Amino acid sequence: MPVITMYSTAVCPYCINAERLLLSKGIVEINKIRIDLQPEKRDEMMQKTGRRTVPQIYIGERHIGGFDDLRALDLAGGLDPLLA
Repeated sequence: MPVITMYSTAVCPYCINAERLLLSKGIVEINKIRIDLQPEKRDEMMQKTGRRTVPQIYIGERHIGGFDDLRALDLAGGLDPLLA
């Protein structure tokens, strides 16, 4: 399985929903980068993704985007192949 990395905060409902969706797909380990605990990581996230909002999700080296992007990818049938 690929490494899943997610920039997140503790109280972000979209982060929680993204984690739930990934768990439902059998992903048990998510490398969470908490930008609320490590503010310097927000700058890193913004440079890498061009976005300010969380979550920002990577599957391996591929930037998926936020929860809405992850959900749309799943509904289109594209998430399972990336997680295989």
